[in-house]
Amino acid sequence: MKQSSMASSSLEDTSKTTKLERYNSYLRRVNHTKLLAASSKLLFRVTLLVALILIFFFTLNYPPLSSSDHHAPLHHTNFLSSSFYTSGGGAAWEKQVRHSATPRRPNGFSILVTGAAGFVGTHCALALKKRGDGVLGLDNFNSYYDPTLKRARQAMLFKHQVFIVEADLNDADLLTKLFDIVPFTHILHLAAQAGVRYAMENPQSYVHSNIAGYINLLEVAKNANPQPAIVWASSSSVYGLNTENPFSESHRTDQPASLYAATKKAGEEIAHTYNHIYGLSLTGLRFFTVYGPWGRPDMAYFFFTKDILQGKPINIYKTHDEKDVARDFTYIDDVVKGCLGALDTAEKSTGSGGKKKGPAQLRVYNLGNTSPVSVAKLVSILEGLLNVKAKKHVIKMPRNGDVPYTHANVSLAYHDFGYKPTTDLSAGLRKFVKWYVGYFGIESRVKKESLDD
Repeated sequence: MKQSSMASSSLEDTSKTTKLERYNSYLRRVNHTKLLAASSKLLFRVTLLVALILIFFFTLNYPPLSSSDHHAPLHHTNFLSSSFYTSGGGAAWEKQVRHSATPRRPNGFSILVTGAAGFVGTHCALALKKRGDGVLGLDNFNSYYDPTLKRARQAMLFKHQVFIVEADLNDADLLTKLFDIVPFTHILHLAAQAGVRYAMENPQSYVHSNIAGYINLLEVAKNANPQPAIVWASSSSVYGLNTENPFSESHRTDQPASLYAATKKAGEEIAHTYNHIYGLSLTGLRFFTVYGPWGRPDMAYFFFTKDILQGKPINIYKTHDEKDVARDFTYIDDVVKGCLGALDTAEKSTGSGGKKKGPAQLRVYNLGNTSPVSVAKLVSILEGLLNVKAKKHVIKMPRNGDVPYTHANVSLAYHDFGYKPTTDLSAGLRKFVKWYVGYFGIESRVKKESLDD
């Protein structure tokens, strides 16, 4: 009986152990299934989130290409330097902005330079930084001309501790954030859609930049506390069909010959409005055909140099009454001195938080060279410097908004801040060509002795 009882007990124990193992195995399978399900859900959500972020990123940075416009896209929003930081992130970015805008000299300015990766903007930003002012750049790096040159200018400025925020003037949130970070004393507003002839292809780009973007900047500036003093780039183009020479600030500017000129003239009227209503201190500078190293590839002296070296024919315009087309070519260093002189003599704005407290300064000046030179003479100088004979086609000037002649009277700028151009066209073009052949690595094709000062 005992043996039978013991055997029965042993069988029961074995049966319990087997059931327990089966139950534990079942629990492991259930938990494993739950874990797999949870992991799958998590993986799906993470994948979906990443996909949405990538779609958003590429939508912002790579807008649809247009086959009908070789300049598009002109307005480019950079995700990392605009939208991301205006949403409240980017402590390292804010530190970089603050560091760049902090002056290093006693009573130095803190200046926002718009269009800082542009031709005049780069030279002005560099000059201001070298003298100890705080400089923060802003540029949208549009593709009106090859952005590679703008990126090279950006890299040069970065070596001198000038940081450029990549954004559009119409991004009000970003501009407001910049003013929250930095109490700018001045704005040097040089950003604009440039070029007379391109306005016939893409007129909206001029309205977007030269009017809407400009107003957006003024709106942010008027609400700042303190309000900055503003120096901005107008243009000699505002003189339009004016026939009085040399061009003086007192001459009529109500006959623009191009949409570009019209937007710049509109800018001068807008400046008057914001000065009158909000007490903003505003100084407009009418540039006359600025040229020099790091210049714009769409300017005649630049693409003439390129085409002459490549053996391509160039077009030299004559007026319809067979007169030479001439320009008051102004070397970049002279223009920079004028910009800095305007900044140094700009009075403080009188408003606060969008409310005017008293009359504010409103000025406009010509910045030219006072010595018009024909385009034919420009080509002759380039032929000598490049040691290449140009293939010239002399043709009638098309009706594309260009004017036949410009000549600046700069006596007002000389009286108010000592502006006095010192570089003639031959000396300025020598410096430009020396930069050009070095930048593009073609020194061997040009005689070095012709470029030595």
